[in-house]
Amino acid sequence: MNPIIALLKENNISDEQINEIFLTLTQNPLAAMTTISQLGLPQDKLQALMAQVMQNPVLIKEAVEELGLDFTKVEEAKAKLNQ
Repeated sequence: MNPIIALLKENNISDEQINEIFLTLTQNPLAAMTTISQLGLPQDKLQALMAQVMQNPVLIKEAVEELGLDFTKVEEAKAKLNQ
């Protein structure tokens, strides 16, 4: 299991919330950081999660794939917004 997903599940974050977080992460990482900080995670867990997200963006893509979300659709939407 992806370490970011594992950390969220260990802290009783629902699958629905996890999906929403990763959709937001792929669309607007800064907004996702705000969402993550509001989950009520203990400070040490929150810092570890933020470090993983910031230092290893490949984990985000892997998590999106693991959750069955369509990363290409997110990329297409971002491209349309940038036109």
